[in-house]
Amino acid sequence: MNSTLLWTLVSLQIAMGAFDTLYHHEFTERLAWRATAHNELKLHAVRNALYGALFLTLAWSRPTGWLATLVILVLVTELLITLWDFVEEDLSRHLPASERVTHTLLALNYGGILVLLLPELITTAAQPTGLAPISYGFGSLLLTGSALAVTLFGIRDWFMSGRTERLVQTPGAPLVAVLPPHQRLLITGATGFIGERLVAALAAGGHDVTALVRRPETAVKLTAPVRLITRLDQIPNEARYDAVINLAGEPVAGWLWTRAYRHRLLRSRIKTTRALVALMQRLDTKPAVLISGSAVGIYGERGDEQLSEVDTRGKGFAAGLCAAWENEAHKAAKLGVRVVRLRIGLVLGHEGGMLARMLPAFDLGLGGPIGTGRHWMSWITRDDLVRLIAHAIVTPDIDGALNATAPTPVRNSDYARALGRALRRPAVLPLPAWPLRQVLGPLADELLLGSQRVLPVKAEVTGFVFQHREIGPALAQAVGSPSAAQHLHPQQNAAEAFPACAPALPLRGSGAAQ
Repeated sequence: MNSTLLWTLVSLQIAMGAFDTLYHHEFTERLAWRATAHNELKLHAVRNALYGALFLTLAWSRPTGWLATLVILVLVTELLITLWDFVEEDLSRHLPASERVTHTLLALNYGGILVLLLPELITTAAQPTGLAPISYGFGSLLLTGSALAVTLFGIRDWFMSGRTERLVQTPGAPLVAVLPPHQRLLITGATGFIGERLVAALAAGGHDVTALVRRPETAVKLTAPVRLITRLDQIPNEARYDAVINLAGEPVAGWLWTRAYRHRLLRSRIKTTRALVALMQRLDTKPAVLISGSAVGIYGERGDEQLSEVDTRGKGFAAGLCAAWENEAHKAAKLGVRVVRLRIGLVLGHEGGMLARMLPAFDLGLGGPIGTGRHWMSWITRDDLVRLIAHAIVTPDIDGALNATAPTPVRNSDYARALGRALRRPAVLPLPAWPLRQVLGPLADELLLGSQRVLPVKAEVTGFVFQHREIGPALAQAVGSPSAAQHLHPQQNAAEAFPACAPALPLRGSGAAQ
């Protein structure tokens, strides 16, 4: 271990391994939250344990005899595990280009390390068995720190592999069981967090799905069978659709709300919705219903006020964005198409959305309430949202705004506690509001600190029954908690549940956002 070149290669291997683990495994690929990563995580755990023992041994000692032979066996075993890991990765997920490049560089660099290290180990293996103490100064400290890091990540990966077995999705077909057989549906935003699950459920239910995608390569994750198009003008005039579901749009929380990004947010929604209305106008047979996405952000900051579909829009950029989106969709009503404006709350699922962005901090025990934690969060599980979309398609009385939220909104502090319990982690570290406002500006107040206490009055009045009504069981199920359980509640009359809202609510209302 006295070669400068060898130490350089070892340092590069440690740096590239840390980058691969943190950037790919933890942040972009989120292996700990992939149902298909069970075997991959176990391989990582075993490999990290070997690395930990190897680094610590070589950091402070010079093994000879059969101990040197054991080190050689560990190096060869690590190589075999890595090759096995490459095969497992290709079978279980689609690797991004950056991860493939990193793995190639790691393999080449590891080969260089073996070329330099093995001759010395073979020589020392012929000597009498012993473990002579030695120090390489900073090199020993580097190997010791690396040993500790890989061991901790190995322990975590081993336990996380057990959780992945509980993250397997429930069958999709029952989510859309209310639909008549062989429905023909056109979906935009099909590769998004909501759209992907919706397509999977519809395909499993035997329905004919056409998905508009901007980049065909992103559609590899969609469940077959599905027909892909990249432009609406690829649809002939004689095409028939029973329903159109519009979920397309740039992620609202995707970037800072610069002027350019605000324009992208608005343009992505208006352009697609306008094109859909133009398509329906030229179709020989109009679809029966357009389900067009929106969000509870349309209500703006409302404090503790209970909000139903009859309440007016609020103030702020998010409210204006949703209103413009809804108004564009409402133009389809002039063609005789029933338009449902789906006002979606925080969608729960470990696969994406705001919950996925919160999970890394909460999983490490670093989560907690945001600001004072007193603002209301209106939420819905992803599967309940898919079920509600199907319910809206088959329910003619649902027209106009439809709140897509569970019946029990919660304060942010209660949400944080429930997520901590689901993960079996403390959730007591608050995230102060002032640094969020300094970094994110108005985005912080509208998306993270804004309060909307939204009630799904129209959904319940028309007979929809939520599978997840309480935040605790919903989060437990979403994160694969051992205590996860679905709670099916008996149908409850919305007028009894929310007397302040239900009497004033008309079931049909085709007016645009107010």
